[in-house]
Amino acid sequence: MLRVGEKFPEFKLKATSAKKLAELNIDNVFIDVHNKTYKGKWLVVFFYPKDFTFVCPTEIAAFGDLIEDFKDRNTQVLGGSTDSEFVHWAWRKHQDELTDLPFPLLADIKRELTSELGILDMVEGVAQRATFIVDPTGIIRHVSVNDLSVGRNPKETLRILDALQTNELCPCNWSKGEETINLHTATK
Repeated sequence: MLRVGEKFPEFKLKATSAKKLAELNIDNVFIDVHNKTYKGKWLVVFFYPKDFTFVCPTEIAAFGDLIEDFKDRNTQVLGGSTDSEFVHWAWRKHQDELTDLPFPLLADIKRELTSELGILDMVEGVAQRATFIVDPTGIIRHVSVNDLSVGRNPKETLRILDALQTNELCPCNWSKGEETINLHTATK
């Protein structure tokens, strides 16, 4: 698995658009997304095992609920799985909490990106439940992976992003607006 400090791989994938369902049709639902699409932004790229499952929509909707907070931090959220863009679109049309999803869903059907990242589950053949925070220069600054059966906490992802964006030392349970650790005063 790629680690903190390594470059996020170059990719170009089909995705479902972040437009509201009512604005989508077969002519505009699919877009190409690559690592330069959101140049100059932080990225939160999270993968989930499969569309039309039970834990995955709860996480995806929770990231969607926080989209304005991520935008305020110059951050683009991208979800993804090894399902096709067509399956993503069908799922969005049938899953109430995903109809107005405010970020693209990547379709890694060839399993190239998940393989390069080292998050392809070799038993199930799907993406592991992984989250990457990538800085504007393309460097991975945070990685977490949960068991396929355990959902992640998007609020914690936002907290970690806040800490990374301070470029300071942040203590345990630090939250945005709290004091960071100052080495000069901490050693006195």
